[in-house]
Amino acid sequence: METDTANISTPVKPTYLGLTKTATYGFLAALPLIILYEILIIFSNQGRAGQIRISSEVWLRQWTQYIDGPTLPILGGVLVLIGIIIVFLERHKKIKIKPLYFMGIILESSFYAVIIAILVSQVVTFIFPAMALMAPGFQIEDQDLMTKIALSIGAGIYEELLFRVILVGGLYAVLRFFLGTKVIGYVIAAVVGALLFSAIHYMGSLGDDFTLTSFTFRFLFGLALNVLFLMRGFGIAAWTHALYDIMVVTNFFG
Repeated sequence: METDTANISTPVKPTYLGLTKTATYGFLAALPLIILYEILIIFSNQGRAGQIRISSEVWLRQWTQYIDGPTLPILGGVLVLIGIIIVFLERHKKIKIKPLYFMGIILESSFYAVIIAILVSQVVTFIFPAMALMAPGFQIEDQDLMTKIALSIGAGIYEELLFRVILVGGLYAVLRFFLGTKVIGYVIAAVVGALLFSAIHYMGSLGDDFTLTSFTFRFLFGLALNVLFLMRGFGIAAWTHALYDIMVVTNFFG
């Protein structure tokens, strides 16, 4: 769950920035979000005729439809298995697990969530001065707060997994292979990933009504998350996204 393609046996610098960028820390940092999402969404769905889930999770679950058994435990099991494999592959890097660093990840992500939201809002307001901007998020009026928080956490996990790890990470790997350069691969992967991340929010029967301001906001926000993923790894990108959405549904930004 990281973008550093250096030899997996290369030891990691025992610093906060060095350790928290690793895939091992990314998986361990994301694990509480996965567990919390599943707990909250189970309670949120009690008594409902139809189950509410984050759309990106549903898309990922469809990949397991040809496997016998319930797709939800299979998907969760696959994620945990991937995480275990990642930790195993990075064992030669001599990664030290420091509990306080996980608190640092949350604090760092909280800072990014606020700063990115403010900066992106200012840019969009500058581009469209005559249009009102409301920070896009899970603004579903007929859902209770617990459901909104659950969906916010789910977005942090599954949208980052789908758009950052699979899409941006995969696209970057392909571009670097064919172009032989990191910089161009970073730029193209980040921009294309941000465009698709923004566009997907308006697709389907449950998609939002399209507005140029919200599309631009999501594009710039997705671009910032892509940069975070490429520079700081999956864990911080996932926490930043989840905390931003939680701030939106709890009216943190007013």
